[in-house]
Amino acid sequence: MEVTFLGTGTSQGIPVIGCDCKICESKNSKDKRLRSSIYIKYNNTNIIIDTGPDFRQQALKEKIKNLDFILYTHAHKDHTGGIDDIRSFNFFLKKKIPIYGNKKTMNQIINDYSYIFKKNNYTALPKLSINYINNDFKKNGILIKPIKVKHNKLDILGYRINNFTYITDANFISNNEKKKIVGSEVLVINCLQKDKHVSHFNLDEALAIIKELKVKKTYLTHISHNLGLHRETSKILPKSVKMAYDCLKISI
Repeated sequence: MEVTFLGTGTSQGIPVIGCDCKICESKNSKDKRLRSSIYIKYNNTNIIIDTGPDFRQQALKEKIKNLDFILYTHAHKDHTGGIDDIRSFNFFLKKKIPIYGNKKTMNQIINDYSYIFKKNNYTALPKLSINYINNDFKKNGILIKPIKVKHNKLDILGYRINNFTYITDANFISNNEKKKIVGSEVLVINCLQKDKHVSHFNLDEALAIIKELKVKKTYLTHISHNLGLHRETSKILPKSVKMAYDCLKISI
């Protein structure tokens, strides 16, 4: 399995519009973060998790030519705002793209992008097939395990595929759901900033969960400028924990 981090930033990305802090002014490419998304290549299958507002730019940069299906964590715009650009894959792959998420996420997408799902003869629209998920399922022979987490009061999903687990935008994981993560070789988990936040793990909370789950290697994502410079924050992390950055590729 190869995982590419298309984006590792929070909803504002980095740099933040109008901000002149040292992180937003940094010349280090690892401090430039588009909205969070990953691209997975596994068993001849191409999977995207979340298509945020930067999806077009991300897909072009990584020269993504194939796409089999998309998994959505939740329906906030920094995770769905690039849906319209899926139509390019419809055109050259000549097929609908299946999208998956919990009921609330899928219904919100249908509402937010109602023009896509209305019956009409206009051809320049994404062609998507909606799939509601709540439990483990198989697609293209790949077992996908949704992990139910909380984003403040919102029920959202992380995903485990084989020995890889991806969780973003969480601030609570129940003990039952933590059991689904145990045994993963690689965990990706959100870490917004150093200070406490109402709907995202901060650094201390993320590190506590990582320690509890005893995962061999962990990457932090969904990072804001309040977490600090990539170079400086990396120095205070345990050896098994790394800050992810845009365009990073890992093999599992």
